[in-house]
Amino acid sequence: MTATIDGPSTEPSTDLLTAVLLGDNYRREHGFWQRLISTEPFRRPERRTPGERLGLTYERLRVLNDCLDSGARLAADPRALAALHEWLGPVDPALATVAGIHYNLFLGTLLDHEGDTRRDLSDFLRLRSIGTFLCTEVAHGNDVAAVETVAAYERARDGFVLRTPHAGAQKFMPNTSTAGGPKTGLVAARLLVDGTDQGVFLFLVPLTDAVRALPGVRVRRLPARMGSPVDHCLTSFDQVFVGRDALLGGDHGRIGDDGGFSSTVGNRRHRLRMSIGRVTSGKISMSACAVGSARATLAVAVRYGGHRYISGPRGSRPVPVIAHRSHHGPLAVAMATVFAMSLLHRRALDRWERREDGSGAGPEEAERLVAVAKGWITWRARSVIVECRERCGAQALLENNGMSELLTGVEGAITAEGDNLAIHAKAAAEMLFATEPAGCATPSGGASGDLADPRFLGGLLAALEGIWFGRARERMGRAPHGDPLGRWNAAAGPALRGVEAHAHRQAAEAYADAVAGLPDGPAREQLITLQRLFALDWIARNSGDLLAAGHLTGDQVNALPAAVDQLITAVAPRLPALVDAFALPQELLADWPIAGADYIDAYDDSAAAWQRHGGPTTVQGPR
Repeated sequence: MTATIDGPSTEPSTDLLTAVLLGDNYRREHGFWQRLISTEPFRRPERRTPGERLGLTYERLRVLNDCLDSGARLAADPRALAALHEWLGPVDPALATVAGIHYNLFLGTLLDHEGDTRRDLSDFLRLRSIGTFLCTEVAHGNDVAAVETVAAYERARDGFVLRTPHAGAQKFMPNTSTAGGPKTGLVAARLLVDGTDQGVFLFLVPLTDAVRALPGVRVRRLPARMGSPVDHCLTSFDQVFVGRDALLGGDHGRIGDDGGFSSTVGNRRHRLRMSIGRVTSGKISMSACAVGSARATLAVAVRYGGHRYISGPRGSRPVPVIAHRSHHGPLAVAMATVFAMSLLHRRALDRWERREDGSGAGPEEAERLVAVAKGWITWRARSVIVECRERCGAQALLENNGMSELLTGVEGAITAEGDNLAIHAKAAAEMLFATEPAGCATPSGGASGDLADPRFLGGLLAALEGIWFGRARERMGRAPHGDPLGRWNAAAGPALRGVEAHAHRQAAEAYADAVAGLPDGPAREQLITLQRLFALDWIARNSGDLLAAGHLTGDQVNALPAAVDQLITAVAPRLPALVDAFALPQELLADWPIAGADYIDAYDDSAAAWQRHGGPTTVQGPR
């Protein structure tokens, strides 16, 4: 993971902004992946069937694995896993999916449980068997604690018998077909010892060889999903036996040599959390995938807008479509949002890495920020990609121009590793019952503050968070006692708005930290402009609530549209340079026709009349 990026930028401000987006060590952290996706195996293929594209995904997984110095090192490094998703996501969302499952959920979980049983991982490190993760069930979705696949311990054989009791307990959507080669899975199942339910644990279970499912394992392909093809399947078990060492045990639960179960963790839900802790790293990876996809889509939209010319005002030359405020305005706001997404992603990743060292938030707060960031970033990515798709018109509906695939890819990220609404609802409940109310700060300067002052804007964002959680507590207090669901339902709407406001505040604070870390100069000024545009856009959307609470005056509310417009005017001419800060390889952009000024050549026809008569001609219109 130590390869560097060739060809440093010729503009110092671009390099500084790249470091803002990717981190100070971006050459070390991201260089390997940038170089990898620039190579021939990762170039966009010609038209292929879904089956051929699935085969290509697993071929690419093997190329990737052969390029690694250590698959185990990758699996143990959350920053490297995030970078993998950040760069593979825009190139091949299906590859990002299967690579994330193999290296993070499968191999990473095995490494996390290595203390109890030393396993030979060579088959998985060399991809003689591809790892997959079987947690979700048809009838249970995000409710992992309710899974019903059973693993019953048999003392006589010193092992476990796995069975699927009914249709609702089938494992839903794991990539368990024989595509790509033999598969081995980590299966979440309810451990029964002497008839006692000890909670949900993970079991290492061989699933297929290169040709078929193994005895007792039933695998059926699900209907095709939107976007990049992955071999999603239904998987069930009929008296499948695995040895005692198949249990991924530890302090949270193990079977001793005497056949007895022991655990230092009394709560079965806590045992489950310790078993599937890699899902949090998966949330970080989904955020990274969304950030990378949004950046790539915005880059294409900005480039296309610059070389797609339309008729100018009467009597004038044609102008690029991006010259119009109606076109570059949404792209400028999208740029401010993409920087915010990138900064919040890094903030959550940093907090998660430091959760145990005492230098930042504790584990629970760090895990909550990861969940909040995942939901907010993937939802924002969808909005950015949809906006960019519209700005590119019908061209962006075509598969070869990449955007339609990235849109369906981010839809998958919204649901993967915990559906966004479910994880935001959990965060909302935790924050609602926190001892200290969230976001209760008063804006600096009160309602007389300056809309050009980032500190005042940050105070407004914190005030919005406090407003929504205050409303949630008020509604809960008015609901009848003795009805927990009814009380939650009364508070859920404003509490979820509070989580959204919390995400905006965290992103704004990440912006402020990034600005503080830059020296005076053009890069800092550009980042401050984006910071203000991001904050004012959100404040304008919520100005009524801030006005009612006395945090804004009527004059300030009336001034918001002009302030936003002024910032858009400042950002618009810098859009191409800001795209350069994304550090996207030229090979990647070259695979999407509309990203190039010669995009019309992709539609040329060697057999057309203009080719037979000396090439294209230009029709001169009236002047």
